Amino acid sequence: QVQLVESGGGLVQPGGSLRLSCAASGSIFSINVMGWYRQAPGKERAFVATITSGGSTNYADSVKGRFTISRDNAQNTAYLQMNSLKPEDTAVYYCYAASWNTVDWGQGTQVTVSS
Repeated sequence: QVQLVESGGGLVQPGGSLRLSCAASGSIFSINVMGWYRQAPGKERAFVATITSGGSTNYADSVKGRFTISRDNAQNTAYLQMNSLKPEDTAVYYCYAASWNTVDWGQGTQVTVSS
């Protein structure tokens, strides 16, 4: 099992930036893919971005060109750099780590974009 701890959320004005971190511990050798989902109030959890152990990335259309996912395998940490934030980016952001047979989730971190 993998334990994930997110950090870096907060309140930011529209157009601002935040960087989320997701630190993994436990059975880290099994991790293949790490990524982020988000859940806005009253909505279902939605895919944001993912990165493989080899560095291949994929993004939701709504964040392409604004968000960048990266991964430090030595530190067992994934990052989500969020630029040009919009009010519609407001959500709880969840980190996940996937191996060949399991998916583990973090507890979530709140991101609020508001003036």
